[in-house]
Amino acid sequence: MPDTPLRKITHDRHMQIPLADGTRLSARVWMPEGASANPVPAILEYLPYRKSDGTAERDAGMHPWMAERGYACLRVDRRGCGDSEGLFDDEYSETELQDGADVIAWIAAQDWCSGAVGMQGISWGGFNSLQLAARAPDALKAVITIGSTVDRYADDVHFRGGIVQSDNIGWAATVLSWFSMPPDPELMGDTWRDTWLTRLDNTPPLARIWHEHPTRDAYWKHGSICEDFGAIRAAVLSLGGLHDGYRDTMGKIVANLSAPAQGILGPWGHKYPHVSNIGPSIGYLQLALRWWDHWLKGVKNGAEDDPAWRAYVVQSERPDTGADHRDGRWIADTGYPLPSASWQSLTLGTDLAGALPRRLAADLRHGQCCGEFFTFGFGPGELPDDQQADDARAATFDGDALTAPIDITGRPRLRLRLAADQPRAQLAVRLCDLRPDGTSMLISMGLLDLRNRNGFESKEPLISGEEIEITLDMDETAYHVPAGHRLRLSLAGSYWPFVWPEPVAAELTFTAGSLDLPLRAPRDGDEISFPPPVSAPGRKTRQLREATGDAETETDPQTGRISYTMTADHGRIEDLETGIITASTVRESYSIDPADPANTEVHILWTRSFGRGDWEVATTAETRMTGHADRFTITQRLDAQEDGQPVFSKTWQDDVPR
Repeated sequence: MPDTPLRKITHDRHMQIPLADGTRLSARVWMPEGASANPVPAILEYLPYRKSDGTAERDAGMHPWMAERGYACLRVDRRGCGDSEGLFDDEYSETELQDGADVIAWIAAQDWCSGAVGMQGISWGGFNSLQLAARAPDALKAVITIGSTVDRYADDVHFRGGIVQSDNIGWAATVLSWFSMPPDPELMGDTWRDTWLTRLDNTPPLARIWHEHPTRDAYWKHGSICEDFGAIRAAVLSLGGLHDGYRDTMGKIVANLSAPAQGILGPWGHKYPHVSNIGPSIGYLQLALRWWDHWLKGVKNGAEDDPAWRAYVVQSERPDTGADHRDGRWIADTGYPLPSASWQSLTLGTDLAGALPRRLAADLRHGQCCGEFFTFGFGPGELPDDQQADDARAATFDGDALTAPIDITGRPRLRLRLAADQPRAQLAVRLCDLRPDGTSMLISMGLLDLRNRNGFESKEPLISGEEIEITLDMDETAYHVPAGHRLRLSLAGSYWPFVWPEPVAAELTFTAGSLDLPLRAPRDGDEISFPPPVSAPGRKTRQLREATGDAETETDPQTGRISYTMTADHGRIEDLETGIITASTVRESYSIDPADPANTEVHILWTRSFGRGDWEVATTAETRMTGHADRFTITQRLDAQEDGQPVFSKTWQDDVPR
């Protein structure tokens, strides 16, 4: 905490930023009083998620706190979203990134800005912070990126190991709903309604677009900073959670950037580290202040000398799909891969006992214990369950009881020889902690479309019965396995509902392999800690309807069809400062016929509303994707109402080759 007294701040809900084509983006801005006479550095968060209501709670706790400590903090709505003008086209589009570069230049030129700009963000904002850093605008000196990726194809919600994720359609359904709300009439004025209807009519068919690019082509390379890590000149602090889908990014940042870079891997879900649904949370704002003070103000506080790698090693615990805390300890190292770690190789069939060769028929029930890609704390069932049921549906290889504890700190690597009896096949790999109480706790996992065994820019069909060799890096982990526990490696040919199955189930034959584990013993220098979370006072709200959630898996006794259904009511909330009332619900259902994997279906229904007083608009966004042997059929429908009266309806239907 700085010794200087806190500064009084101003707050503007609708500062307009002009772009070259005449479009104006809307910014919510907090800054110290008198900044025009005594300029301050600026911190930008640039998102499509509606500053007036979507991120209002989070923003209220962060940006005023930082502004009181001498920063101009801007939360800018992306073009075509929230209170900004224009039309939305796609995530991380050239338009979005050029607008972002123009916003940075505009901020740096204002009389209240010192000329130094930083960017922060989680998820979308974490992505475009890195993407804009790769464009190296002169004013952008530092970045804090959270829950993001360096590779849009390999490490986002769309594909994993070349396999289409269920979240590819799930995210398209979410975006369809999120971006269906209008700008705030109090800010935009009389043009709000025409703006809203024009946006709805120009909604891009993202569900189709994302499924049309099954390989790592130019579409995904755009915005993937791994194409040229050296382009980034700004200092980068990268954070993420062990229980988030984006857990591999921090290591890639530290390992590949030539600019100053640090990574922090915590126990968190897909949240800012001071408000994570999975603790222990940390004092993110104090950490960020230290970063900004050094890189934006030139304060000699030693931030540049903090450990390049900090990670929270979680303890072995019974699986709990709704866990809100993980016991563990922090470690620190000077780089990534961790210089103080060493590799231990375990051979399948000996060190990890199990018969080889091993044939495994596909069991499409495998994956029901997987948990969610994103963990927000919206309801039960988000975290991986006890893995025993999935273990029984896989080929397992078990180690002996450990005579001494180990810490697995990094990305386990599998080297495997196998064959398939179909031209297309998948591999799902799980590393588990077999606990003395009989439970099986997921440590790490990995996925691969075997047609991508030689890379992700094209898919090479398999030859039935022909043996291939693959190397697969599993997800980042930091996990303590106590003495007396055993390791289990599980191999399977599908992982539904996490990823979409192939249209014909393949039988796999495993002939040989080894598992390489990055192990690191505790050492001097690990005694690090973070301050506890702090924040500015939250916004004042009134809960008009409580949030609820549920998840269940059912098997139809007549057809054998398996359905996984998740429902969530995010509640109804009134912002007492602005008067805005918002509500949303979602129901996602994933179903599969184990006898016919081509016959798989996803049905997602979102409802959302935005209003003030007696006035309200509402939308219903329905998404359905059905699998066939050779294609996906995707149908989306968007309906909108104002005060209960229909004002818009549109349906999109597309067939996309598999």
